[in-house]
Amino acid sequence: MASHPEAHTERNAQYFVPEPSAWPFMMTISLFVFVGSFSAWLNGAEWGQYGFALGLAMIIAMSFVWFRGVVRESLSGSYKQQEDMTFRWSMGWFIFSEVMFFGAFFGALFYARQLSLPWLSGDGSEFATNEYLWKGFEASWPSNGPGDVGGSFGTIPPWGVPFLNTVFLIISGMTFELAHHALKEGKRARALIAMCATVALGSAFLYFQAEEYIEAYQHLNLTLGSGIYGSTFFLLTGFHGAHVTLGTLMIIIMTLRIAVGHFKPEDNHFGFEAVGWYWHFVDVVWIGLFIFVYIL
Repeated sequence: MASHPEAHTERNAQYFVPEPSAWPFMMTISLFVFVGSFSAWLNGAEWGQYGFALGLAMIIAMSFVWFRGVVRESLSGSYKQQEDMTFRWSMGWFIFSEVMFFGAFFGALFYARQLSLPWLSGDGSEFATNEYLWKGFEASWPSNGPGDVGGSFGTIPPWGVPFLNTVFLIISGMTFELAHHALKEGKRARALIAMCATVALGSAFLYFQAEEYIEAYQHLNLTLGSGIYGSTFFLLTGFHGAHVTLGTLMIIIMTLRIAVGHFKPEDNHFGFEAVGWYWHFVDVVWIGLFIFVYIL
């Protein structure tokens, strides 16, 4: 049911309420196609890879179209102090939810490594577990669990591609901050150069992570089927890679906005700052992941 224009105008006088939009619904469909096809692909369906590519293209297209509408609202002056406060709280809670999201995955890694393996190997008072269920199993990490699930496998050395990717992300956080300071000083060309460098570093991270996955599957026999180590490895690195992909997409959008003249020195830069919050979060998660997954 359409609302009366007078009622909508009255609400906007107190707090901006956007017009009804189809983009959230379309984004939901895009995500459904993406996740469903990816799941099918992992389970051996040939059509899954094509549905995955279609879903990814739909997500990117919907992101740009949806962001375009939000940018227009921002440039029209619809967002004032109260809306800005809401955006900051919302972004803060969103990042908190992401902390809990990755916390659950790190918790799974801790449980498998520090609790499950000792129990199965019969350390301490769990001797009966090892004697009657998995006799002869010894706790070691990395492990594919009792029964040698998925066969023997190799691991990715931490001081090769993972360390290089760590350097990429740390430097990308610095270049993003350089861009932010340049924006506040009105030095748009410098900001644009720093943002392009950030996009390049994020893209390089994704490229080398893809190369790492190819190496793992084709030469190391390290797959999602490689027991508990393979599951936790791809769970953590895969979801982090998805977050880097999203963050790089948002940085590209911010770069395009700078190129067309948005973000004046006197403007509110929270749209830009929110992307920075997200990107720094992604950096911090990767450092923890690099230590606990690749090194320890």
